[in-house]
Amino acid sequence: MKQFLLFIIFCNIFLNSRSQSAEQRIKNFFAGYEKKDWNLVVDQVAEGFTFTSPNGDDHLTISRYKEKCWGTARYFKMIEFSKIMVDGNTAFAMYNITTTDDKVVHNVEYYTFSNGKIKSIETFFGTGIHYPGNSDNVK
Repeated sequence: MKQFLLFIIFCNIFLNSRSQSAEQRIKNFFAGYEKKDWNLVVDQVAEGFTFTSPNGDDHLTISRYKEKCWGTARYFKMIEFSKIMVDGNTAFAMYNITTTDDKVVHNVEYYTFSNGKIKSIETFFGTGIHYPGNSDNVK
């Protein structure tokens, strides 16, 4: 009986160490931006990932997302989360991006998850002058 209980405990430890919470996936995704580490970003997403935003992005694949959006990482200094709300396989996150020139951008995103990884992100933001990568910010 002791061996069986130890087996169950070790299985739970192993499974918990392999799986991340939805909140941690979101935080790790943006840690990749802060650290300029594409592999950290892509490790958080599920097969078939898509990204949508008001910036003309309609269900971009991960490769298209990298081409079109990853370049803004150079403007990211820090991400501070105001709120992350998880409900099953979906989540909303509100956060502030502090840019390398100390401007603050406020975003809200809706996430879906598949097998514990980010399946889709739909971003809501204003494309005003403070958005990282905006042509008014590029020198």
